[in-house]
Amino acid sequence: MNEAIDGFLASFEGVKDKAYSSNTVQAYHNDLSKFEKYLRDSFALSAWADVQPEHVHAYVEYLYTYVDQRTGRGYASSTIARKVAAIKSFFHFLATRGTLSADPTQGLESPKVKKHLPRALSAESVERLLESPPRTGTPKAVRDRALLELLYATGMRVSEVVSMRLEDVELETGRIKCPSPSGKPRSIPIEARALQALNEYLERSRPHLARKGDERALFLNHRGQKLTRQGLWLIIKEYATQLHLEGEVITPHTLRHSFAAHKLSGGAELHELQELLGHANISTTQVYVQMKGEENGVRREPDGAE
Repeated sequence: MNEAIDGFLASFEGVKDKAYSSNTVQAYHNDLSKFEKYLRDSFALSAWADVQPEHVHAYVEYLYTYVDQRTGRGYASSTIARKVAAIKSFFHFLATRGTLSADPTQGLESPKVKKHLPRALSAESVERLLESPPRTGTPKAVRDRALLELLYATGMRVSEVVSMRLEDVELETGRIKCPSPSGKPRSIPIEARALQALNEYLERSRPHLARKGDERALFLNHRGQKLTRQGLWLIIKEYATQLHLEGEVITPHTLRHSFAAHKLSGGAELHELQELLGHANISTTQVYVQMKGEENGVRREPDGAE
């Protein structure tokens, strides 16, 4: 049964019309492996051809009633929806290739996921975060200030920021070339404050961090290597913890939401914001319209937009 899962995941390679990240593939692998274990332990099934609709429905019911003994928590509706989506995609894959005579998930409805408005920080909270890195002039402090300023000034995703290369920065024109999952980069203007922080990082900090002359990644860690997604998250967490903002959960994505909410509050047009954020569909951008007019552009609900 594991061979079929491997074949399904291998089919993602080379697909150009969908952005199957390594994280998505790993999540699907974990979801399907747990599903296979459930079928084996609960029904002694050893072949996908033996799986019937009642087995799938039993597993979905199990997901809704599952409680982690360590935390006392169950699965979020979004997690259940992802697991069901993985199972449906997997069986569709097997059925279309003739491995199965029938798809046991045919007609299975996907769980409805409650959508929340994204979280945005107030202008005051953003300012406190941007001022968090100490003005000691150390390579780390200068780098961190440039990172925070760039995240808020552009609304870039974490993956986009860590993928930036030196040649993506155009200091003369005050713009950056933002990498994109679709392969088509977008040009984003940088406000003077962020541009100054970025220029200072390139002149004073990055030369001290760089260990290899051929490293082209824009942001480097203390080992002179390309900064990773996890490394950036830890930097944000470090300064967010220092702020002790009551009721606030600050992540790199929170700065993206704050950028979008504050842009709209400042008079930006929706199509302009869509282009800056790199949204393929304007309906994704429209969620920020609901935040417009809220006090300080803040809505304290869990993240939901990308």
